[in-house]
Amino acid sequence: MMRFPFPLSTLLWSALLLTATVGCQSHDQPAAGAAAPATQRVTDDVGHQLTIPARPRRIMSLAASMTEMLFAVADTATIVARTQVCDYPKAALRKQVISSYPLDLEGLVALHPDVVFTTEGITSLDDIARLEKLGIPVYCQRYTSVEDVLRGITDLGRLLNRPAPARHLTDSLRTALRAVEQLPRPGRPPAVLAITWQDPIYVYGENTLFTDKIRRAGGRNAVTEHFAQPYPALTREYILKLNPEVLIGGSFGKLDSTFFKAYPELKRIKAYQNHRVYAVTGDLMERPSPRVVESVRELQRLIWAPPAP
Repeated sequence: MMRFPFPLSTLLWSALLLTATVGCQSHDQPAAGAAAPATQRVTDDVGHQLTIPARPRRIMSLAASMTEMLFAVADTATIVARTQVCDYPKAALRKQVISSYPLDLEGLVALHPDVVFTTEGITSLDDIARLEKLGIPVYCQRYTSVEDVLRGITDLGRLLNRPAPARHLTDSLRTALRAVEQLPRPGRPPAVLAITWQDPIYVYGENTLFTDKIRRAGGRNAVTEHFAQPYPALTREYILKLNPEVLIGGSFGKLDSTFFKAYPELKRIKAYQNHRVYAVTGDLMERPSPRVVESVRELQRLIWAPPAP
C-alpha cells in the first residue's frame, strides 16, 4: 500500500509562473560596473513573499521530492542536509539527516541554511512560521500537473543561479514525455482509480497530479467530481458507481486478501473482475520529482497491460 500523502493545506495551483510575482522573480541586470544585488525578493507558489540570497550557498529541503529536484539542479555541495525520508538519489544518503516530522528545529537552525525548500502539504504552516521567525526563509512549491513539476525545476534553476542544468533536465524530460505519449494505445482511455488508504478508502482525487499523469499515460481518472479535499474518502457505493476498469494501490493478491476481503461488494467492479489491479512504485507515484516521467511511463505500461486470462 502506498504511503498516505495527505497535504496539510489546501492544494490550489496558481496561474502560470510567467510573471515576477510567481516563483523566482526576474531582476533587471545591473548597469555596467554596478555591483550585483546581494539578495532577491521572490514569491513562491503559494503566494508567500520572501527574501533570499541572490546566490544561495547553503540549501536544503524538507520534502523528499524537492530533495530530488535539488540534487538534479543545484550544486550538490550547497545541499547541507536531507530529511529521514529523503532516500533518492543515493548521493542524498551522504548528507546529514534533519527530522522533518517532528521538525528538528534546533538541528536545522544549527546548519544556518540560506533557504529551505518544501512542497505544499509536507511542512506545516506552523513550522514554516517558526523557521521564518528565526530568519530562515522557506520557499514552497505546488503541483497539479506534470508541467507544474517541469516549471518548478526551471524555477529552481533561476533561484539557484543554475538555469543551464535546469533547462537541460526539463528539455530531456519533455522529450521523454513525448515519447511516452506517442506510444500506441489500443483502445479508449480506461477509467483508473488509485487508492492511497484502505480504511477509510482514500483516493487520488480529480484535482491532483495523478489526473494529469494518468491522462498522459492514456487513461483517465475514474474520479471526475471535484472534491474540496484532493484525496477524498469515498464510500463503497460511490466506488461501485464509478466502476473503475483499473485499480491502483497494490497487487491483486495483496488487495484480494485485504481490501477486497474487507469490502467484498467491491469485487463487482470491472478492475477486480478482469484482474486489473496493480501495485505501483510508491516513490514514483507520490513524489512530484524529476522522476515524474518515469511515473507516467509506469502507469502507461500497467493500464495497457493485457487483462489476465
